[in-house]
Amino acid sequence: MQQRRLGQNGPLIACVGYGAMSFSDMYGATDEAESHAILDACREWGVTHLDRANIYGMGKSENAIGSYLRANPGARDGFVIATKAGIGADAQGNRIVNNDADYLESELEKSLERLGVDCVDLFYAHRYDGVVPPEELAGNLGRLVEKGKTKAIGLSEVAPSTLRRAHASFPVAAVQSEYSLSTRAPELGLVQTCEELGTSLVAYSPVGRSLLTDHPVTADRIEASPFLRVNPRFLQPNLSANLHYVARFQALAADMGTSAAALAVAWVLHQGEHIVPIPGSRSVDRFKQCLDGATLSLSAGDLARIEATLPVGWAHGDRYSLMQRVGPENYC
Repeated sequence: MQQRRLGQNGPLIACVGYGAMSFSDMYGATDEAESHAILDACREWGVTHLDRANIYGMGKSENAIGSYLRANPGARDGFVIATKAGIGADAQGNRIVNNDADYLESELEKSLERLGVDCVDLFYAHRYDGVVPPEELAGNLGRLVEKGKTKAIGLSEVAPSTLRRAHASFPVAAVQSEYSLSTRAPELGLVQTCEELGTSLVAYSPVGRSLLTDHPVTADRIEASPFLRVNPRFLQPNLSANLHYVARFQALAADMGTSAAALAVAWVLHQGEHIVPIPGSRSVDRFKQCLDGATLSLSAGDLARIEATLPVGWAHGDRYSLMQRVGPENYC
């Protein structure tokens, strides 16, 4: 698989990684055997970058990776592992963001224990709380590098201005943000700023939480998912409107001799050499469709056809509910 560098001076990684939120129950029930099968496939197909967070299943995602690493001595050396912390809940169960230095370090230590490793390759502040100055946040994360608990630092869902301020204090290797044919906001400054600073843009949900595939989630799967059943894009009448557009995209992909998932991932890859999509799936076969996007070379004409099929702003409904939206910075 093609290689891309994680940050300006970081390791080379496969151009498509794996987003391990699917190892939790966010999209419906899963188990450790399914997660381990995906990790076996990653090793077989050369996928080296694994991304997850402490909040994914409240540690379940990290536990699955940790048990896999213990069962497969030597597997750790083939992976570049990232984790995140900073999203939590108050006593009433309301979602909060916390960038306190002691809190982030404590959460990272818990992640290291679940993973069974001494150090991760990348540690993100999962969201920016708007309280700790970006310069201070980056400096605090940088001290975790100095302590040997992570090799690099990242931010997630931040504005370009926040990235610039943080990066001036300590090099930010990666910014993670939702980016796909259904979520184009990063093009309004974040894609460009990351490229300028030598920061990788790690694009999560590059297939739109299944919408940009040949097999969008069904009504029963939506209902079984704590996340999707309250997400505006998967509620009626938005869902039907979105599936109408998706049918056109599926037809285009078939006409181009590929799957919708592969075409969606290929489009993300073609938006910049510094961009690394991290699709997630509980199905080995469907994850392979995403990886096929790394083999597609899209011409200017191909990209124009995609844009005509799914023009900017086509998606119906917000990408997050009001509760889910706590944390991401709105910068445009």
